[in-house]
Amino acid sequence: MQPALRGSWLRLHRWVALALGWLLVLAGFLGALLTLARPLDQWSHPALFRDPVAPAVIASPSLDTVRLHLDRSFGDRASYTLRPPRAPGETLWAYVSGPWDGVVYFDAEGRELGRRGETEGAYNLLFELHSSLLLGDTGKAVLTTAAVTYLFLLATGLVLWWPRRWPPSFRIQWRAGALRSLLDLHNTAGALLGLLILVSVASGAYMAWPPLRTLVTTAAGGTPVAPPKLQAPAARSGSSLDALVRQAQARFPSGRVGYVQVPASATQPVRVRLKLPDDPHPNGLTSVWLDPAHGRVLRTVRWSELDPGNRLVSFAYPLHTGVLGGPLHEVLVGVTGLALATLGGSGLLLWWKRRRVPRARRTGAAAGQPNR
Repeated sequence: MQPALRGSWLRLHRWVALALGWLLVLAGFLGALLTLARPLDQWSHPALFRDPVAPAVIASPSLDTVRLHLDRSFGDRASYTLRPPRAPGETLWAYVSGPWDGVVYFDAEGRELGRRGETEGAYNLLFELHSSLLLGDTGKAVLTTAAVTYLFLLATGLVLWWPRRWPPSFRIQWRAGALRSLLDLHNTAGALLGLLILVSVASGAYMAWPPLRTLVTTAAGGTPVAPPKLQAPAARSGSSLDALVRQAQARFPSGRVGYVQVPASATQPVRVRLKLPDDPHPNGLTSVWLDPAHGRVLRTVRWSELDPGNRLVSFAYPLHTGVLGGPLHEVLVGVTGLALATLGGSGLLLWWKRRRVPRARRTGAAAGQPNR
């Protein structure tokens, strides 16, 4: 590459990174922390996550009992997403959205064990920071922009790194001074782990920003699957919630209940999400919508029948969280997050140190790299 052209690429790479690189450092570091924070959170709060009534079996309380308790606590302006126990000794989690946002925990007899706001506790705060910067949909859009920026930085970084001779050298010369060591670390991390980091960044952005799903579906010539609407407003307490779930399971007998979504709006149906054996999404994306007033099944959609944009979530979510490949994949996700933080942090530090180094020394450090 000609020196003038290389200089232009380098300046473009540098200033784009300085503008949004700190977001990538933050997202990567928080993502790595989250892989450890969830098990630590459950271990340190056994009163919320361990069921004292049924510690050795999977035992779910009556959903009607849980809903009645939530209605008394939060009124009819709140919507609920109920997560029944999935393993022996687990509690039921009720995600509440409305006048109060957070999670309420129940034992097998439907008694409340405790509650936490959506940013209460270290794990919840880390999750909200990682997913939305505590800014809701605005924060998700900002993080999506940062993800697109990473794609640009990866492309320009690879162009700048591309060696004249192969195989390239990935050695980091720790004794050659701070500037040279940082440069080697930045180049090596970007070249070796850049594409792996891209999978994590892209899958996170895809889940965070729903318009991307619509874009994929439209590009594939499909139409997004929309939930059915009720013909007339219905009281959500009209039918037994437990009976509605049984109806949903009857449509897919092999499915495990992932979530039961009870909307606050009287014009929206109850949605039961099921995890089928062939669905890679750990919470399941097969959906059954039911009329809460009359108990009728309004629509069923298997996860494999979703539009392309939403069907892709079945793979993006487990890829991003690490549940697709078990514990080893979770460790890899944590390492990827640390690599992203290291890549961004070394780049920012490299820029800061280069500002204090005479131009002649900077030129010599770059020229001394092998295979460039």
